[in-house]
Amino acid sequence: MVKDQEYLEKKASFCLDLAKKLGATDASVNVGSSISETVNFRNKKLDESNRSDNLGIDITTYIGKKKSSISSSNLLQDNLNVLIEKCIETTKNTPEDEFNSLPDKDLLAQEVKELNLYDDTHIENKDKIEYLSRLETSTSSDKRIVNTESSFTEDKSNFILANSDGFCNGFKTSSFVASSVAVAKDDQSMERDYEYTLKCHLDDIKSPEELGNSASENTLRKLSPKKIGSEKIAIIFDKRIAKGILSTFASAISSSAISRGTSFLKDKVDQKIFSDSISIFDKPDIIRGLGSKSFDSEGVKIETLKLVEQGILKHYLIDTYNGKKLNLKSNGRCGGTSNLFFDNGKISYNNLLNLNSKCLYITETIGHGSNIITGDYSVGATGFLVEKGEIKYPINEITIAGNFKDMFRNITLANDLEFEYSANSPTMMIEGMVVAGK
Repeated sequence: MVKDQEYLEKKASFCLDLAKKLGATDASVNVGSSISETVNFRNKKLDESNRSDNLGIDITTYIGKKKSSISSSNLLQDNLNVLIEKCIETTKNTPEDEFNSLPDKDLLAQEVKELNLYDDTHIENKDKIEYLSRLETSTSSDKRIVNTESSFTEDKSNFILANSDGFCNGFKTSSFVASSVAVAKDDQSMERDYEYTLKCHLDDIKSPEELGNSASENTLRKLSPKKIGSEKIAIIFDKRIAKGILSTFASAISSSAISRGTSFLKDKVDQKIFSDSISIFDKPDIIRGLGSKSFDSEGVKIETLKLVEQGILKHYLIDTYNGKKLNLKSNGRCGGTSNLFFDNGKISYNNLLNLNSKCLYITETIGHGSNIITGDYSVGATGFLVEKGEIKYPINEITIAGNFKDMFRNITLANDLEFEYSANSPTMMIEGMVVAGK
């Protein structure tokens, strides 16, 4: 079992009191407990089973505008005494930074919302093994599948965040994730693909048969790919790839990137960066949402933000430190977004495929080709050629490229938004991208 709130609160309170006694003008403490259990299968056989129990503490002390942090997995009192003494001494020898401070008191969360993020169901190893046995059987039902790997992980965690301004709160979370990776082979190629399911509650994950069939289908349809030439063409991004573009957008509007001047979206608030049809939300209070929370990693209350409204950028993601640099108040985004998503489009998936007589449908990208300083985007990719709304054949060994400044303005979204991850996008089409092929 993860440690309860009372235990974590006592540890946090002890550290705060000692830090103040030793000369800290302010302090904050994060104490966390987690348990993770994983079972892995390979080619229908049990490969390994492991469990990890983690208990850790992060302590930050301030002396005026000086600040330093220290962490440990040893929460015994003698170790905490030494830890805090070292942190205080380090703080004394740290240069001042005028932007160092705890969050403003009036921004701190007053309550923890009940968002149903914790499922206390425990899955015994034998039940994980049964799930994975069924999953492997489903994934390998076609004789062209020559290799399979799968896993099932159950995570439980609890934490308390406290500071010397009187904030002390935390909450439990859980997650259940199952994944399947398949390798298929025919006389022309060998291909790999995957599928996974991740939810806060066990009852919400996909059945092993649904997951296995999906992983198998994703892999088999990639067999015998063809090469294509270079051209400028419309690209359709599968939902699991499109959410990556959304995550790059979030990085580009983080206050740390903005304050350093290392984002192509610097000074773009209240300017149009997308087409009129695009709106983007960050919504922290979705029930059972994978990114849901009541406050950020500083304790600042977090509320829904409409980051983009009809193509116009409305907000950056602001934490306390970088917010002070920008002369802006924190909006509860220290540590990033919560449940980030594009608002649903107005066109069906099938109609999106039919918007152009010829386009490419991308299901996998290779490499990290997003440069948030310049906005340049270039990645390797695999997918399918689409003609007149029909998928014709798989393609591989291509590179797709563009610049986000242009890409954002040329996005069209389908109306098939689903909340499967903490960042979610409908199927996305971007006109006029450059493809480098054979």
